[in-house]
Amino acid sequence: MIAKLSGGTLTRDFTASIVVFLVALPLCMGIAIASGVPAEKGLVSGIIGGIIVGAISGSPLQVSGPAAGLAVIVFGMVQQFGLNALGPILVVAGLIQFAAGVLKLGQWFRAISPAVVHGMLSGIGLLIVAGQFHVLMDAKSKPHGLENIAAIPGALLSLSPTNFGPAESAFLIGVLTIAVMLGWEKLRPAKLKLIPGALLGVLTGSAIAGAMTLAIKHVEVPSSLIAALSVPSVADFARLSDPTMLLSALALAFIASAETLLSAAAVDKMQDKVRANFNKELSAQGVGNLLCGLCGALPMTGVIVRSSANVQAGAETRLSAIMHGFWLLALVALAPALLRMIPLSALAGVLVVTGWRLVNFKDVVHLYKSYGVLPALTWIGTFVTVVSVDLLAGVLVGLGLAALELVPHLANIKGLRLKTTQTEVNGETQIDLDGKATFLSLPKLSASLDAAPETGPVTLNVTELRHVDHTCIELIRDWIQRKARAGSKVSVEPPGGSLAHAFEH
Repeated sequence: MIAKLSGGTLTRDFTASIVVFLVALPLCMGIAIASGVPAEKGLVSGIIGGIIVGAISGSPLQVSGPAAGLAVIVFGMVQQFGLNALGPILVVAGLIQFAAGVLKLGQWFRAISPAVVHGMLSGIGLLIVAGQFHVLMDAKSKPHGLENIAAIPGALLSLSPTNFGPAESAFLIGVLTIAVMLGWEKLRPAKLKLIPGALLGVLTGSAIAGAMTLAIKHVEVPSSLIAALSVPSVADFARLSDPTMLLSALALAFIASAETLLSAAAVDKMQDKVRANFNKELSAQGVGNLLCGLCGALPMTGVIVRSSANVQAGAETRLSAIMHGFWLLALVALAPALLRMIPLSALAGVLVVTGWRLVNFKDVVHLYKSYGVLPALTWIGTFVTVVSVDLLAGVLVGLGLAALELVPHLANIKGLRLKTTQTEVNGETQIDLDGKATFLSLPKLSASLDAAPETGPVTLNVTELRHVDHTCIELIRDWIQRKARAGSKVSVEPPGGSLAHAFEH
């Protein structure tokens, strides 16, 4: 470790940690408020995600903390069971994640259809936008997403251009935060590209609100970090006898794990310095969520916004994520008064932009053009159900639709098997795929591809591959691109075939 941290590496990790800290600060608080819990609970999760999970993570350059993708499900849990139930639910979810990592189930979470994952994230994004739109006006989000969407026109019409009251003042600060955030990200000089727009937006909104002494709501945080912790009682844990709470814990573990490993895979695509160990990462997330539950904090996942900022800032090791956790700890412990100067509507502005960026209708177009009707319908079904019913129902509908890809093959279930063989000929590696590659065989396929040498030419022989679904196509594409970045050429045999074209484009 000392060798790795010598010279410029330590400097780059230090610089990256500051950037990640500045990105994480408004998101930790904003996601907490969007989840229906006090802001400090998001900060505690960010601290644990940085210091503890950062130290044991299986994806060293990934940053963990409160995730916008979990805000909707946590909000529902708090509404249904109360804030005190969140700790026990999170403890159980953490134990499930830890056990899944120990049992090496990480690759199975990656086998979830991309159509389900992206449909889920788009649905979550729309719900965040709809809910936080009301917080822009210092109003509370409604219990259901469709209610929030339906109430937006009335909320806008209630604003008065002549009677400048609290709602109008809050809306002004929220819109100003969004404008500064988006304007900075579009126009910032190249030398200042690492300064996050979200931070500048919140600082601007806070400064204007303070200068104008606007009567709007601000963040509330306790003066002591100890006061931010709320250890669940024995009576709280006794409530786990309720089967619906256990089901919620299972759903939380499943969704948090899928989002974490999706983020870890994305981090692998961004850089070639380190590769994620998905099972180790899953166990690390379990430890983090177990501790968050015992502290009464928010659940966490590996988060792509902070992780991409970490990679782009030049982080070399896990020390960057760890240090960002210490910066959060120092701020909460030493300067809580600064946090109380932040208007809630400014944080809502950040969350509106963050949520909207999760909504990507281009995904469904890509799925239809590249893979056909069923993957596109899977995305649409997941998205619509998440928005109209709830997150768990959306994921279950998506998984059910994705499983329909197996129906044509059920007559010969043994025919779904995939055989992989790796051979070495004259210094060149050849990987033969024989059978059908579906999401059921993705863990085996992933392990076979990862077993190939890091350098040197590789031939992927798909002559005997009779079927491949879009989940496996995406996996093989990512693997080919990663090998190319490492300087290793991958040839697909037979060349010019439909599968070769699918994998290489």
